[in-house]
Amino acid sequence: MSGLLNGKRILITGVLLESSIAFHTAKLAQEQGAEIVLTGFGRLSLVERIANRLPKPAPVIELDVQNTEQLDSLADRVRQHLPSLDGVVHSIGFAPQDALGGNFLNTPWESVGTAVHVSAYSLKSLTMACLPLMENGGSVVGMDFDASVAWPQYDWMGVAKAALESTSRYLARDLGERNVRVNLVSAGPIKSMAAKSIPGFEDLAGVWENRAPLSWDLTDPEPAARGVVALLSDWFPKTTGEIVHVDGGLHAIGA
Repeated sequence: MSGLLNGKRILITGVLLESSIAFHTAKLAQEQGAEIVLTGFGRLSLVERIANRLPKPAPVIELDVQNTEQLDSLADRVRQHLPSLDGVVHSIGFAPQDALGGNFLNTPWESVGTAVHVSAYSLKSLTMACLPLMENGGSVVGMDFDASVAWPQYDWMGVAKAALESTSRYLARDLGERNVRVNLVSAGPIKSMAAKSIPGFEDLAGVWENRAPLSWDLTDPEPAARGVVALLSDWFPKTTGEIVHVDGGLHAIGA
């Protein structure tokens, strides 16, 4: 039986540790028949080691989403491994420490600007960098954390996620004529590298223990990864500008 992504070619960002949603997305994508290429920033040797733990080793390309030269050359560098792309996974987020952990009122613009650039604007810049490889259309999926409310400790990263959600809608509007779909998966908290950088993460994660209708496992990234793979597939051919919640249903519960 053919896999859900049989014959698809996918670029996946954000694979840093086996505990990440991005790693599990890459693993599931390969298991469902996709060819993948990964991008990494900074610790490329670590990303390459993690890539070797996938069902099939995957090539790793260096990409700093704040580096215009690397973005401009991305399509050519991907072509060294894959002739085209059918999908792109944006799993990139960063905020300086003074933009998190209850420091909202004192965070300087420089830190806010970095958070918005890396975590939100990069969805647009990454998508445009990959667009020359998506001549037949495709699917762009970004990783979100519900920005419709204010969360403990999340501060300016929450603002950046709100910008990410808005960016995805405008991309969906402008790329629809090219048959490129743009959607987000809003996942519940996972004990990942990104989570470890959030002061007071346990306070944030504790909300799920008390309020999520479906039990939520902080150590299991696979449910969110399954959501990403589904959106990359042809089973959502007319869905764009959407936010799919994979959070145990917490987003629907008031108290």
